[in-house]
Order: sequence, then C-alpha cells, then structure tokens
Amino acid sequence: MVRVTGVLQKEAWDRNVMPPVEQVRPGLWSIPVPIPANPLRYVLVYAFELDSGVAIVDAGWNTDDAWLALTNGLTEAGGSITDVRAVLVTHIHPDHYGLAGRVREESGAWIGLHPDDAEMLQSRYIDTDDLLARMRVFLEDAGVPALKLPDLNMASMMIRDQVMMAEPDVMFEDGRIVDVPGWDLQTVWTPGHSPGHVCFYSDRHKLLLSGDHVLPRITPNIGVHTQQFPNPLGEYLESLLKVHNLDVDEVLPAHEYRFADLQGRLDDIITHHADRLAEIEKLLEENPGSTAWDLSVRLTWSRPWDEIVDYMQRAAVGETVAHIVLLEKHQRVRREGELPARYYLDAR
Repeated sequence: MVRVTGVLQKEAWDRNVMPPVEQVRPGLWSIPVPIPANPLRYVLVYAFELDSGVAIVDAGWNTDDAWLALTNGLTEAGGSITDVRAVLVTHIHPDHYGLAGRVREESGAWIGLHPDDAEMLQSRYIDTDDLLARMRVFLEDAGVPALKLPDLNMASMMIRDQVMMAEPDVMFEDGRIVDVPGWDLQTVWTPGHSPGHVCFYSDRHKLLLSGDHVLPRITPNIGVHTQQFPNPLGEYLESLLKVHNLDVDEVLPAHEYRFADLQGRLDDIITHHADRLAEIEKLLEENPGSTAWDLSVRLTWSRPWDEIVDYMQRAAVGETVAHIVLLEKHQRVRREGELPARYYLDAR
C-alpha cells in the first residue's frame, strides 16, 4: 500500500470534492483542473516557478471550467496565465494536452511533447476518417456486437472539442534535460498508456512527475489501439522497470494524490497485471474460442459491465486485447481466424 503524502488531496478525493491549490515544494505548485463527466474528476497541473515566469506540466481539457481553474490556480500561486513560458505535456490525451494551445496563444509559451505522440496529432484530432475506419476493423476483430459497433467506434469523437490542436515546439526525447531553468528535470520516456508518454524526474529534488504512468490507486488504461505500439502492455511493463531504480522520495501523479514508496506501488501494479493475465487464461480454459469482447464482458472490472459507458467499454476491450497479445508473445494463448479473432490456450 502506498504512503499518501498529498493528505489534503486524499481527503478531498474521499469526499468527492476538488482538492486545493497547494505549494508542494518551494517554487512548485499543484493545481487541480476539472475533467468534465469523468470518474477521474481532475488532472493535477504542476507549476514550476522560474526567474522569468512559470513552466507547467500538463494543462487540462479545453473547457471554460478548466481554463478558469488553471488561471485561478496560477493566480493563487502568485502568477498568471501570461507568465507561462513552457507547457510540458506528458502525453496527448485531452486532459493533459487539450489546453496547451490556448495557453500558448495567451502567453507565447513553448509546448513540448514526445515525437511518438506528436506524430499522431493530425490523425487523432483533425483528419480522423482513416483512424475511424481502422478502429472499426479493430473492434470487429475483437468481436464487438454489430449493434454496439457504431457507438464504440465513435466514442472518442465526442472529446475532440476538448482539444485545441497545437503542434509542439520542442520534442522530448528520452533522457533529454528539459529547459526549465533552476529545475533539473530529465525526460523519462515511458510508453504504454500512450506511445509517447513521458515522466519528468528531478534527481536533485528526488521527485518523479509521473503523468498517468504511475498512479496511487488505479492503473492507467494500457490498450491495443490502431495508433499504439503492437505490444503496449509489454512496453508498459518495461517502462515500469525503467523508473523502478530512480531515487524518488515522492511521486507527483497527474490524478488523485501525491504518494511515496514508488517501488512498492510498481510491485503492486505488476502484480495486478499478472493477476489479469491469469484471469484471462482461466476464462479461456473455461470458454475456449472466446473473442476479446467475450472475455471483456466476463472479466472483473470496478463496476458491472452494463454500467460502463461506451468510451470506457472501448478502452476495456483494448486493454483486454493488450493482455491477450502479451500472452501470445509468451506462447500461452493462440489466435485463430479474424473478424472476429478467437482465442485458445496454447498447448505448447
């Protein structure tokens, strides 16, 4: 179990309210920015004080409520939106990247992103026809019923309005020292949740800004997607090991609350995925020839399947396929056929 360091954040989480703006270190602030109609409730934007202004890690959704929370939070921290000199984006999901362009328009800040996420921007947020066509084939192959297929295929399109398209000015390659004067932030490339997900590590301050890579209570969605690497769960598990040996006193995640004992949390996450792999093998032993959809419906989730909304069902199917792919890689499961693919335990 993690040791909670963001006590006020945890108390707010338990009471289902927004946490306060906090100074978490001298010159470093945590600003909660709301996410509309989402169980995650908010993204934690981190603001670093600079001699010449402010650098922020992530930005929030492109909504008026999020913009107000971000601008008010910066004011409470003693600055303003026009003081922002840099927006360090951990990955391109809307709750992290959505407001980056609006911040740049207001302040002239530069935007940084990993190249593997940057190359997906146009096809994800602007010219989406090809993405939707390929996603439909993926969902058909997963065995999504015909009546559910249109809703799941279009599920991600509702969030396009929550993103202001903005090409990055800076590319965060793995190991790159970020140009944030006074702070020794090093880029740690951690693919899995997205191909270009990055964390930022300060050796001097023993801090890891973990984005969605490591969260204190839940695990991030690691799913097969037409824009993902072929084996995202394998990539993710390797990325967990990549941060395992960092000298970290406190983890600053993008959601929920700050915590300590990074190594213990990593061990818990790895155990969770091992249990999920075992659960899928057991289901295939009992139900050989299942599709990914069949397995998804039967797996254990945080709520009954019928209570999971469409976009989260789609994410769940992608997560199921990611576990199947890893089992295939280790010759534990074999695939037969397509549209839909059916899965069996591998006798080898």
